[in-house]
Amino acid sequence: MADHISASLPRLADALLDVGARLREIGAELHALQVEPAVQDNVADAPAARPAPVTPAASHPQPGPSPTPTAPHPQPAPSPLSTPAVPRPQPAPSPHGSPAVQPTPWYPPHQPPPPPGPTVWERLSRDGAGSRILAWAGGVVTLAGVVLLLILAIQRGYLGPLPRVLLGAGLGFVLAGIGTRLHRTPAARTGAYALAATGVAVLYLDVVAATSLYRFLPAWGGLVAGLAVTAGGVALAGRWGSQLFAVFVVVCCAVSAPVITGGFDTLLLCFLLVLLAGTTPVQLAKRWGQLLLAAGVPPVVAAVVNVGLAGQIGADATITAVLAGVTSAVVILLATATTLRRPDEEFALIVLYLAPVPGMLAALLLPRPGATILPAAVGALLIGVWALGHRTAMRPVFALSAGGIGSLAIVQATATAFDGDARAIAFLAEALLVAVLAVRVRLAAALAPAALFGLIGFVIALAYPVRPTLVTRPPAWVLDTSTAVSLGLTGVVLAAAVIVLCWAGFRLEVLSAEEHTPHGWVPAGLVALYGSTAALVAVGLLISPDRDGFLLGHVLVTVSWTVGALVLLLRGIDSGVMRVAGLSLVIAALAKLVLFDLSSLDGMARVAAFLVAGLVLLAAGARYAKLVAARSR
Repeated sequence: MADHISASLPRLADALLDVGARLREIGAELHALQVEPAVQDNVADAPAARPAPVTPAASHPQPGPSPTPTAPHPQPAPSPLSTPAVPRPQPAPSPHGSPAVQPTPWYPPHQPPPPPGPTVWERLSRDGAGSRILAWAGGVVTLAGVVLLLILAIQRGYLGPLPRVLLGAGLGFVLAGIGTRLHRTPAARTGAYALAATGVAVLYLDVVAATSLYRFLPAWGGLVAGLAVTAGGVALAGRWGSQLFAVFVVVCCAVSAPVITGGFDTLLLCFLLVLLAGTTPVQLAKRWGQLLLAAGVPPVVAAVVNVGLAGQIGADATITAVLAGVTSAVVILLATATTLRRPDEEFALIVLYLAPVPGMLAALLLPRPGATILPAAVGALLIGVWALGHRTAMRPVFALSAGGIGSLAIVQATATAFDGDARAIAFLAEALLVAVLAVRVRLAAALAPAALFGLIGFVIALAYPVRPTLVTRPPAWVLDTSTAVSLGLTGVVLAAAVIVLCWAGFRLEVLSAEEHTPHGWVPAGLVALYGSTAALVAVGLLISPDRDGFLLGHVLVTVSWTVGALVLLLRGIDSGVMRVAGLSLVIAALAKLVLFDLSSLDGMARVAAFLVAGLVLLAAGARYAKLVAARSR
């Protein structure tokens, strides 16, 4: 056995030496593959080599034996394990002969994803989580016990009204005092926050009870006392740097106050507005978005509920509507101030969406003048916020949201103020006015509400005052004057509004002159032709409110289109746009003659339409040819 092992050792050593040599060859091949691209890059990037100066020895070779050529370095055989080299693309040569150097592209560094936040289980597993939960849960239960005790004392007559109020005030001061003392010890601050917050909430609810239940304080006195308690408690929370403290006070007071007042009424809404006002300074100073949401939502909800229950609780509808409007205005202003101070605040946008609801719903409680003024005031305030956003660093989505909601409020006010045919005229007039103002102040975004008003006015106009049956069919009976006047006014305003909107779009570069000029005016021109047709038919109906007036109106339409085409052609001899518009109007006039006048008109109306239109076209052709010839000369 030993002899066999001794004989095998030399063969094993030879095999290991062969393996080592093979590994060295593979390493050399890999090194050559790695170095070759770098050498090519250096050669490509290096400047063209200058020719070496010729030395005398080089120019006159000495006699002697020729130098022995150097044998080339043996290249290793390709290995089956090696990867074939891929030829690297060379940069294109420059005009001077050397290859152009291409800049290396820069890629931004990879940003790692943000680490995930702690889960609920991790939050609950932290040290001190149990103490915080117990402390705040104890505060909620204590506050609920105070409210239940107050209700039970009222139902069963325990003590008297004054002792109940004094005991509540004493309990609130004691809890707040204990919390303030415990706050001096860092280890006991969790319980200090809960005790102090519970004490402040008890004091606020005690003020509400003393004002609404027992009438110990007048309404204004109770509101002042509630403002003082809220401001003091939230200021303490701000001093301690605890947003949870402030949110606890606001939420508990907002939830418990309706239980004490016995439901929703105007006094409760006033107390909630006081609660909002007391938190505003600290919320703006400390940048506490959750406090904004906690204090801004309860007044909005209470105002909406008051509007819904106004008929059932017997409250004055006017006072309820006015308070709803005030609530919307206050919350809108607060959300605006917050977003100006903190443009990235998401809760301010949520509050803005909710704020206009009470003011817009409260219009249902008022007669037409009040129902128009209230949403118009809310809309004007929101439009002002939107305009302010274009002059300050306000968040764009906040400003656009304010402008959109404000436009809807203006639409509601307009629809309430007018009815019948006048509603379409009002919307179109608003579109015209807003478009002119947008061009005047150079604010392209203002064209969005102008287009909205114009679209609504156009739809209403087609449905009522300028419906197609009035324009295309003669009246079956004598048409009243008011209908003819409404037809004419709506047609004029419709044509003017659509032309001004299109002009404003090009003027403010919303529509590109290069891209939209050929076809951007086509929709506006068609609508303007329809509006002008309605206006001229109305002129004929005012002259004679029957079939004869209808026929006269359409003769005027055909003649006016032809004259308008002549004016555009003559005035636009140097303008391609006006020439195209004039020729288009000529085509429209001819199409109307053939498709409508020939079949719908009869008698002298048909003859007059064809004769007058033909003569105008002849004159236009002669005059236009003369101008073109003079221009070419």
